[in-house]
Amino acid sequence: MLGITKLLVEDGSAFEKIEVLEGDGESDTILQKTFMPSSHRFTVHKEKFTKLDNEKCMKELEVIEGGYHDLGFTLFCVCFKIIENGNDSCITKSTIEYDVKEEAVANTSYANTDLVAKIAEVTKNYLIKNKATENAA
Repeated sequence: MLGITKLLVEDGSAFEKIEVLEGDGESDTILQKTFMPSSHRFTVHKEKFTKLDNEKCMKELEVIEGGYHDLGFTLFCVCFKIIENGNDSCITKSTIEYDVKEEAVANTSYANTDLVAKIAEVTKNYLIKNKATENAA
């Protein structure tokens, strides 16, 4: 489950560094993500895997410190679900749930799927590359 973190850092467009502070990639794992300077309005946040269900191909995480909290959000959760779509494809469904302080309502535009889309793109590129390598072998 943590393999994607290495790919995201190697990609270099969103994350400068991702550190595992606690856990092994299962529920209750805590990551500290350092964002590239120009990618967000904040540089660091900590997030916790709150739900992980390998059978349902679902992962939920919550920002627990910094990042969106610094922008006035009191809750920021992202849920990823992978849905099979035939033998060689899938659909990634993601939802963002958030609460924001009244005085920070203008910051709700930062609660978007740009980062989720970047994660999906990096993952897709990795899988396509590895499938091509596997087929060539």
